Amino acid sequence: MASDLFQSPDYYNLDELLSEEHILVRNATRDWVKKSVSPIIEDYAQRAEFPKQLLNGLAEVGAFGPYIPEEYGGAGLDQISYGLMMQEIERGDSGVRSTCSVQSSLVMYPIYTYGNEEQRKKYLPKLASGKFLGSFGLTEPNFGSNPGGMITNFKDMGDHYLLNGAKMWISNAPFCDVAVVWAKDETGRIHGLIVERGMEGFTTPETHNKWSLRASATGELVFDNVKVPKENLLPNKSGLGAPLGCLDSARYGIAWGALGAAMDCYDTALRYSKERIQFGKPIGGFQLQQKKLAEMITEITKAQLMVWRLGVLKNEKKATSAQISMAKRNSVEIALNICREARQMLGGMGITGEYSIMRHMMNLESVVTYEGTHDIHLLITGMDVTGLNAFK
Repeated sequence: MASDLFQSPDYYNLDELLSEEHILVRNATRDWVKKSVSPIIEDYAQRAEFPKQLLNGLAEVGAFGPYIPEEYGGAGLDQISYGLMMQEIERGDSGVRSTCSVQSSLVMYPIYTYGNEEQRKKYLPKLASGKFLGSFGLTEPNFGSNPGGMITNFKDMGDHYLLNGAKMWISNAPFCDVAVVWAKDETGRIHGLIVERGMEGFTTPETHNKWSLRASATGELVFDNVKVPKENLLPNKSGLGAPLGCLDSARYGIAWGALGAAMDCYDTALRYSKERIQFGKPIGGFQLQQKKLAEMITEITKAQLMVWRLGVLKNEKKATSAQISMAKRNSVEIALNICREARQMLGGMGITGEYSIMRHMMNLESVVTYEGTHDIHLLITGMDVTGLNAFK
């Protein structure tokens, strides 16, 4: 079993911008990834199976709702700590980070932010401890980039709501205990509902034959006349802005996370370039290979500065949705480019499971699409700088 020799690049001494707590959180997460994720993840990705045994460890390092207050089971950390955790976990694998992003930003965040005190106390401690795993139901078979067109709906039946519809491409769906589901009421207004496993008519078929996020469980959420108790409606926010607020938090985590995948591919290529001998010397001594490595570390450094600044803005509650979109798109784009260049540097070895590069590359083909596609994020930036809406 190969050792995890990862060394994090810090070309501009960004650690000097971090607090002692940030570095402690990052290092603890990094150590856990090296010990628990790296040794097993290639095997699980090859088998297309989610390593459920990681859930307890993720909970122990505080990866579930790290910014949720301690009174509800969270770690009470700031947004930079959250970002650093997602960076380290996705350095291990995008699918494992997806599990954390869904649990934290798409399930715990809406319950904490849009829910009432009874809902917070009922669900958040179990989600933070990993006793419950959550999923987020927004995307539908016919509505992805246009979630406002959803057809999943619920009707007021007096003493309960009756929920019908279906969601797809849902991380954690096959074995989630609870799902935060977005559906339209009889007036067409969007609300969040907490749906629990075991409710009659609620099923979660798994999506098979994926080439990407193979170590993550993906599925559907299907609702066939599901009776949802009225106390499971999230009362504090409705409308499309409610789920989009969750997506802002998730996209922020992805901006850091994708950077972790980029760092891993760069570090792998750098180490390989010093060890692989061709034409009598290490390939890292050839100009074209140095060009690749120099461009990789430049883009990583620029992205590090962007997500750090975004974290500062998030802590100050000044970060805009458009700023988060820009960071998500940029981090994933540079990560994909770095993965592809690193794969070329490793030649044929780059496609094997002996190295992490090809797995990262395949995973990022999902990350560039979910939580807002690459093109949609460009249009969000375009609308923000021009004031003109290109979506319609």
